[in-house]
Amino acid sequence: MIWTGLSAACMVAAALVHSLLGYRRLIAPLLRNRGGLLADALVRRIVRFAWHATSVLMLVSAAAVSWPGTPKALLVVIGAAWLATGLFNAVYTKGRHIAWPVLSAAGLCALIGGLA
Repeated sequence: MIWTGLSAACMVAAALVHSLLGYRRLIAPLLRNRGGLLADALVRRIVRFAWHATSVLMLVSAAAVSWPGTPKALLVVIGAAWLATGLFNAVYTKGRHIAWPVLSAAGLCALIGGLA
């Protein structure tokens, strides 16, 4: 239970930082550029929606790993996906993106919870 709780806490933290800080520092400046595809208001709305929808899916993952009775196999799948995402992020950004430690920790904790 402690591992899945820690995993969920990391997922919630990732979702909040992604939605708030990521939007402010990355998406809002990007959407101010109205050249190319971003000249279309629908495209700008879709980008904004997709950004926040990703955060919602992070929260759904947090609910799934902390839900009582979640099957261990599902915990392993979710944990593996988060850990893989975190490690890929670390390699791909050469460790410069702030999210990889939290993504990796969320995945590792869910994996431990699923394998315990």
